[in-house]
Amino acid sequence: MYIFGVYLLVLPVLGYRHSLTYIYTALSKDPKIPGIHEFTAMGILDSRVIHYFDSTTQVKTPRTDWMKECLEPKYWDEGTRSLKDKQQWFKDYMDILKERMNQTNNGEICLMLKMSSGEEQPDGSLKYSHGLDMYSYDGDDFLYFNDSHSVWVAPVKAAEQTKRKWDQEQKVHNYPKGYLEIDCMEWLKKYLTYGGKDLSTTKKPEVYVFANNAKSKTNVVLTCMATGFYPLEIQIHIQRNSRILTKDDGVMSTGTRPNGDNTYQRRDSVEIPTQRPGHLLLSHTSTNWLIFLRSGGKEFQSWGAERLNALLPTVVRRAEGTVKCDSGGV
Repeated sequence: MYIFGVYLLVLPVLGYRHSLTYIYTALSKDPKIPGIHEFTAMGILDSRVIHYFDSTTQVKTPRTDWMKECLEPKYWDEGTRSLKDKQQWFKDYMDILKERMNQTNNGEICLMLKMSSGEEQPDGSLKYSHGLDMYSYDGDDFLYFNDSHSVWVAPVKAAEQTKRKWDQEQKVHNYPKGYLEIDCMEWLKKYLTYGGKDLSTTKKPEVYVFANNAKSKTNVVLTCMATGFYPLEIQIHIQRNSRILTKDDGVMSTGTRPNGDNTYQRRDSVEIPTQRPGHLLLSHTSTNWLIFLRSGGKEFQSWGAERLNALLPTVVRRAEGTVKCDSGGV
């Protein structure tokens, strides 16, 4: 007799973290490619773009209905002027970087990222947890602010001059910590209030578990795909013999990717013996599921992917907030 079971374990998730991220990207010249701009800037709340600016339109615009409704025209006008100034700052600074790095070509990209993260407390308040203020140039880290020690760090020699200058100027030296811990956190709290129900709504993942034949006849490639979930933070673990498998065991992951409808997807797979498939642990803010694959009686060794697929759960569908999963056995 063969036994195959699928178990779903739902657990609460506490201490959810929210983040506010600003990303600025500048090119050394206009690439003349549709959709690619010499300068772009966007604000991202958790994983959603909430406002946007580029060098072609030259206007800061809302990307959610609640941002448009809650913020007055003055906010957008002042934001537009500020980002135009930021665009010019990048243009001037890239000329300095090219000279400092002895570059004359026009393919350089400079990126600046600022991020503050806060964790929800039991009383519903939001407490600052960490921040990030960093610059990269041509795909490599150039300069970043160490939030723990309040110092600028230069990973490359070309950034040392800027580091010394910013460390010596007290206003510049103190600005990142205050900006990340106070200014950014204040805006994070405001945006979370403005977003209200739209931001607090979580979407449970739909889960697909399936197998493909491996090169070895005694193995299968087991894949778990989660899709349609929000927010983007999710964990998928494949466990065998009470041990979570890692990249060293051959686990491959696509990472979390956008679906284009404000939800996300991720796919993890690993080649394992058919004899003991093990189990999958999928953890998401909306729910924690433990999908346990168990065999009993005769070994799965000669079944192959086609037979194993027949016993794996069919598409997991979400209905009125509950999870339904079909499983089979022979």
